[in-house]
This record gives sequence, structure tokens and C-alpha cells, in this order.
Amino acid sequence: MQYELRQNTVAPRRNAYQVLIERNGDVPASRYQEGTVGIQPRENFHYRPLWAPEHELYDETFSALRLTDPEGFVDPRQYYYAPYVAARAALHDGFAKTLDYLDKRDLTVRLPDAWAEVVRTVVVPLRHYESGAQLISVAGARFAWGTPVAQCLSYAAFDRIGIAQMLSRIGISVAGGTDEALAEAKGLWIQADHLQRARRNTEELMATSDWAAGVIGQDLVDQLVYPVLYQRLDDAALLGGAGPYSLLTQHLTAWYVDHRRWLDALYTAWTSDPEHGEANRAHLADIVRTWLPAAVESATDIAAAVDAALGTEAVVAVAQEARAVRERFAALGVSAEGAATS
Repeated sequence: MQYELRQNTVAPRRNAYQVLIERNGDVPASRYQEGTVGIQPRENFHYRPLWAPEHELYDETFSALRLTDPEGFVDPRQYYYAPYVAARAALHDGFAKTLDYLDKRDLTVRLPDAWAEVVRTVVVPLRHYESGAQLISVAGARFAWGTPVAQCLSYAAFDRIGIAQMLSRIGISVAGGTDEALAEAKGLWIQADHLQRARRNTEELMATSDWAAGVIGQDLVDQLVYPVLYQRLDDAALLGGAGPYSLLTQHLTAWYVDHRRWLDALYTAWTSDPEHGEANRAHLADIVRTWLPAAVESATDIAAAVDAALGTEAVVAVAQEARAVRERFAALGVSAEGAATS
């Protein structure tokens, strides 16, 4: 008996889910689109939240910043669950391998005294800053209107607690495998002068009623702290015999570059929105004028502690980054005039 194998192609009745067909036509959709568009709850909420009866349970007016088409915003990274998990697994695997290499050779415990002081009194306590940033991102993910934005904020929240864990592992490594540096870091976050403005700013941002203001206020601090603490100190670390610092912080810098992609795209979407663009630019200006001075103060205090230990020019770098922040917002039509410079 003979058998003949044939290939038969069955044409799909439609190329995408109905919500995507209504939006883009009957054309093939990406996995990102299938997992992002049309998911935002819009009806059958049943009750208003008792703590905010002026809002629906899901309500676009939780923020003054609005988009005409919230589901038209696209994460430039095209992250949905699978690629996000793969990307972050690679990031943390790379960090773990770097730390394992350093630990096997006792390189972190042999950091020069000044660099060890910076790591223990400045870098490791920022695990609490990252934990606060996680809560701010969680609030944004809960109250943002439109799954594309809420999804980015959800991933950002996971990222921030992941960064906190990375800083914790650095602390354990510097302390020779003990939790001594972590206990010290908690006390410093609560009491050390150079961290109090950062702590106060983080806690106030956690309590803001407008989720977007909280996210932007946090980002203003990030735009000063990350470039100064993890990028600009790289050369000083290499020249100052603190190669392990450079090797570890490269992973934080890589995350920050990736994180900036969706935030910068969101700023552009807000300011260029056809219906709400003008109002958004005005609201953004108010937010930046309100929170940038506190961000500069927070970052300056942190930078001053670094300068005191290493004799670098971190405070000068903060001022330079603050000017760059103003210029980036000015390019979007958002004036930060009136915000403090130092």
C-alpha cells in the first residue's frame, strides 16, 4: 500500500482579533498588539471607589495628562510578557555572572577604602530609593488609562524591585557575604543627611494624587542620579583602582538606557497629542517646575557625599545633567523656567 503526503494550507477566516480588525483592518497583527490593544476595562465597573467617588474605578481623569488615543501609544521596545522576561533574564544573568566573577576573586571586598565607602554609604542605601520607585510605578500601572502605558509601568515596577535586589547583592558582596552593609544601609536611608532629601522626595511622590506627576517626578531624579552615579563615575572607577564598581554598574546603566526608551516616547506622545497636546505641555511644565528643584537637591546631596569621599566633580555633573533635562523638555515645548539649578 502506498501513501502520499500532501500539504494543505487553510486560509484563516481573519488575520487578527476583532478589536484589532476594527482598528487596523483585517491584517496580521504582532504579538505585542494582540497582548496590548483593547484590554483596557471601559464599562461595567458597578461602583465608584469609596476613597475617590468623583472617579470611576478605571478613569482617564486620574491624571491631568491625557492622550486622545491611549491605545495608539506604542512601547518602542514592543514588550509583552515573553520578550520582557527574556530581556530581564539576560540582564540579571549577566549581572550575576559579573558578581560571581568578582566574588571568586574577592575583588569587591578589596575595593579602595574611598570607593568602598561610596558603595556602602551611597549606592547600597539607594535600594530603598528603588523600592520607593517601584511603588510609584505600581500606582501608575493601576491608575494609568490605556494598557500600552499601564503595561510599561508594570514592567518598570518589576524592574525597580529587581534593581533594588541587585544593589542588595552588591552590599552583601562588599560586606564579605554578610548582611552587615544592608543593615547599615537602612539606617543611613532613614538618618544620613545626604539621603534625607531623596527619601523625603520619594515619599512625597508616593503620595501624589496624579499618577503621572509621581512617575515624572521620579524620572527627574533618575535623570540626575543614574548618569552621574553610574555613568560619569565609570572612568574615575577605572582610573582609581575600582574596576569592580565599573563592572557592576554597567548593568544598571544598560537598564537605564532601555528604561528611557518608553518614557521618552511617552513624553513625545503627550506633548504632540492632537487634542490634548497644548494642555499636556502646560501640565508637564507645572510638574517639572514643581518637582525638578527637589530632584536637583536630592541628587546634589548624594553627589556631595561622593565628592567628599572621592574628590570627584559629581556635584558639577548634577548641575550639568539638570541643564540637559531642561533642554530636553524645552525641545518638547515644555518650559522648566523657574526650577532651581542647584
